[in-house]
Amino acid sequence: MFDLAQLESQLFQESEKNQLQLISKLATLDSSGLEVLGKFLLSQKDKTPNPALGKAYQFLYQAQTPETITLLAEHFPFGIVPLVSKRGIDYLELQRALADGDYQQADTLTRVKMCQLAGEGAIKRKWVYFTEVSQFPSEDLNTLNSLWLNYGEGKFGFSVQRNLWISVGRDYNKLWPRIGWKNGNNWTKYPAEFTWDLSAPVGHLPLLNQLRGVRVTDALFAHPLWSEKI
Repeated sequence: MFDLAQLESQLFQESEKNQLQLISKLATLDSSGLEVLGKFLLSQKDKTPNPALGKAYQFLYQAQTPETITLLAEHFPFGIVPLVSKRGIDYLELQRALADGDYQQADTLTRVKMCQLAGEGAIKRKWVYFTEVSQFPSEDLNTLNSLWLNYGEGKFGFSVQRNLWISVGRDYNKLWPRIGWKNGNNWTKYPAEFTWDLSAPVGHLPLLNQLRGVRVTDALFAHPLWSEKI
């Protein structure tokens, strides 16, 4: 049996990594645990989003109790990640899919949003050219990345994939198996062989169209965002 008061005290004091574990414990305590998560989320309302806040929001969002619905509607109507877009693109549906833990739907929506960023041609063909990626506004790419990063316990997102790529010497042949996109000489088959939950390897999501080569990924990893401060 967990000591609620002790868990609440620890939640406000521990590191982000330990907070993730505490949040999962609190979520098992039904209404009392959800109440603590609500307090925690409100106390961090004006702070920069992080995976612990994303995790707390996910549990509250998925609980769908009258109390959690009211709390989120009043204080976090658009989630914890600012949905900034220089192109006027609406990322709310993606935020909701990630908050609901529907990572497969979120992956599909991410591709849709990237096509919208690329323009009419990409929308019609349903995939982007590498030359279009460099034209993505940094604000929008940052929004996409932040959504995945903060609703995926810090395991998912383009920045995570890029950091792993750098860690393996910028070698895609090492990156693909590391993130679970390839096993030996065999590409992971979409969608059945991909892992659509948090048990996935770090960097597993979101997916890119790696079967067309690495040019889109190269363009994404070379985007000016990663050297900017947004």
